[in-house]
Amino acid sequence: MQWIEAIILGLVQGLTEFLPVSSSAHLRIVGEFLPGAADPGAAFTAITQLGTETAVLVYFWRDIVRILRAWFAALAGRLSHRDPDVRMGWLIIVGTIPIVVLGLLFEELIDTTFRTLWLVATMLIVFGVLLAVADAYGRQRKPLAELSIRDGVLFGFAQALALIPGVSRSGGTITAGLLMGYTREAAARYSFLLAVPAVFGSGLYKLVGSLGEQQGPYSMAQTMVSTVVGFFVAYVIIGWFLRYVSTNSYTLFVNYRIIVGLIVFVLLGLGIIHA
Repeated sequence: MQWIEAIILGLVQGLTEFLPVSSSAHLRIVGEFLPGAADPGAAFTAITQLGTETAVLVYFWRDIVRILRAWFAALAGRLSHRDPDVRMGWLIIVGTIPIVVLGLLFEELIDTTFRTLWLVATMLIVFGVLLAVADAYGRQRKPLAELSIRDGVLFGFAQALALIPGVSRSGGTITAGLLMGYTREAAARYSFLLAVPAVFGSGLYKLVGSLGEQQGPYSMAQTMVSTVVGFFVAYVIIGWFLRYVSTNSYTLFVNYRIIVGLIVFVLLGLGIIHA
C-alpha cells in the first residue's frame, strides 16, 4: 500500500509544484487522507522536488545552458557582464541567497512547527488573496529583460516565504513579480529559473542527510519512485502553465487556494483530520 501512496504523492507533487497553490501544502494535506494518515515529512517533500526541478532543467535546457555559458565566459573575461544572459545568471544567484540563509537558520521550524495544518490553511488563504490583489492591480508591463538587482532580491525573499507550506514558491515569487509590474509570463518564467538552484540545493541537502534512513512513513526506494513520477507529471504541467498564464489571469488558482484553505479549516474543526 505504501508504494501506491508514494505514487499518489508523486502525482500530487508533479501537479502542484509549478502552480501557485503550494505543492508542500498539498503533500501535507493529502498525506492525512492516505491509509497511513501521516505527514510525508519535510525531507520527503524536498527530495521529491528533485524530480520536478529536473523537469525544469529539461524544459528550459537551452535557456539554462546559454545562461551558464555566458556567465562563465564573463568570469573568464570573454564577455561583458552587461550581457543579458550574464545578468540573468547573477540575478538567479542573488535571488537564491535569501532562501538559502533563511532555510538554514529556520530548518528546525520548517521541519516541525511550520507544518501544522492550521498554518498551512491560513497561508493558502492569505497568499491566495495577495495573489488576487497583485493580479488585479499589478501594471504587468515589464518584461524579464528589465529585471534589476533590487527586484531579484525581492523575488528571492518572496521565494523564501515558501519555506512555510501553504505559501507556494511559485505563488510567492509570481505575486512579488506582479506587484513589481512584471508581466504574468515574465514572473512565472523567472520563478521557474530561480527555483532551480534553491530546490536542487534543498533536495540534495536532505538527500545526503537522509541516506540509509526512512523518509517519514516512506522508504528511500518509495521516495525515489515518487520523485520519478513527479518528474513526468511536472514536465507536462510546466508547458501548460506557461501557455495558460500568457492569456489568462490567476483567478482560477486564487479561488482554488481559498476553497482548499477553508475546507482544511472545516475538517480540522470537525476533527476529521489533525493538525
